[in-house]
Amino acid sequence: MIPGEFIYHRPSSVAEAVALLASHGDEARPLAGGHSLIPMMKLRMAAPEHLIDLSGVADLKGIQEVGDTIVIGAMTTQHELVNSDLLIAKLPIIRETSLMIADPQIRYMGTIGGNVANGDPGNDMPGLMQCLNAVYVLAGPDGEREVAARDFYEAAYFTALAPEELVTAVKIPTPPAGHGFAYEKLKRKVGDYATAAAAVLVTMSGDTVSSCSVALTNVADTPLYAAEASEILNGSALDADTVKRAVAAAEAITMPAADGRGPAEYRTKMAGVMLERALARAAERAKG
Repeated sequence: MIPGEFIYHRPSSVAEAVALLASHGDEARPLAGGHSLIPMMKLRMAAPEHLIDLSGVADLKGIQEVGDTIVIGAMTTQHELVNSDLLIAKLPIIRETSLMIADPQIRYMGTIGGNVANGDPGNDMPGLMQCLNAVYVLAGPDGEREVAARDFYEAAYFTALAPEELVTAVKIPTPPAGHGFAYEKLKRKVGDYATAAAAVLVTMSGDTVSSCSVALTNVADTPLYAAEASEILNGSALDADTVKRAVAAAEAITMPAADGRGPAEYRTKMAGVMLERALARAAERAKG
């Protein structure tokens, strides 16, 4: 399929991109990596009259540590996330997750900003960002504002992002040294969306959990921060009974659709299995 006609824009600054969005309103769409928008345009399920290519905005690139926060520009690609020495040292779960997204060819173009801003419940980064308690920096005509990842997603493809706004960066609190982490993803084939996936970040004090964060991917119409499961695990020794209660609490908040990846009941149970596996790996990696 061939997309419909559109006017192509290539701004060189965030201000220029925001001005274009504000000027053209619902008729304009920003283009990041393009792996979600371009297929929709080819199928004529999206037909923007103005396409605003963000690849020329240098300020949207880069990974840096600012104080106790990791700041990732929205146009940073998955390939760059995989190969960042800073992330490997401070936030290795991002590399682990990025390597499970699609294939190398797509990771060369796909961006973290596009992945988190699109609102697709099957994307891997939104759930991970909720697990990491990330904050998204949004730029609009009235300046910048910040929205927590845990508050950003409203429904499938509906987010707190206004039509004239861009996600410009992702801010993530730097976890303490020696933290444990894991992203477990069940998929039908390499490069597929998750049937169910779980992200876990844990710190230990000896054999006791001093902090734990859990999030789930593709088992509802938004990513799910499993607050109750996280609270159950905090202060525990990750004994079998506590893990069982946490898994049950996580499964209880899922609302997956029955589709080609399996019936709803199966996907819910697989979310629990992924969480149990992620907890075991994260605990093994944590240095109490």
